[in-house]
Amino acid sequence: MFLVASLVFRPGRTYDNNMNMKITTNALPATFTVLGIDPGLASTGYAVLCQPARGGVTCLGEGLITTSPEASLEQRLRVIYLALDKILRESGAQLMAVEDLYTDYRNPTAAVLMGHARGACLLAAAGQGVPVASYPPTRVKKSLTGNGRASKRQMKAMVRVFLQLVQEPGSEHVADAMAVGLCHFHQRQAEAIRL
Repeated sequence: MFLVASLVFRPGRTYDNNMNMKITTNALPATFTVLGIDPGLASTGYAVLCQPARGGVTCLGEGLITTSPEASLEQRLRVIYLALDKILRESGAQLMAVEDLYTDYRNPTAAVLMGHARGACLLAAAGQGVPVASYPPTRVKKSLTGNGRASKRQMKAMVRVFLQLVQEPGSEHVADAMAVGLCHFHQRQAEAIRL
């Protein structure tokens, strides 16, 4: 059985032959870096976001961690874990923001498999000593659009606006990872205002 794992990175970034991410940015030094995660067994979206000393949140890199459906469950989870472990080490993320599980009670098997993938993500964070913040999908949507039931299309458009991207993210998983990371920055900002 052949296991395929691919990391798809943002154009314009540099990577060596082993796909080690070399983050380059002209932004001011980051005061806080978050790794946003949209967990999934087939495709886990991720986005490395930072808030510079002054200014808005910027995206340093993003991509997909994909696994082969022919591989065993434990092999697929290992791919997710190892990829995120590497991304956490190379990005220096200070926090992982993860979307909570959304369960469609008509398909409980999918929820269980998603839970396994989410567990691999949380284990990678724990292994690096990185704290995790979890947000329900409705809160993420409301944070970006003001509507907890916003469509995928609306979310992708708002991610583009908030991160000042030239175009919307091509993958919904990457857009969701960016959105959950942005949600965490909005939460931090709201908490700072309350203090």
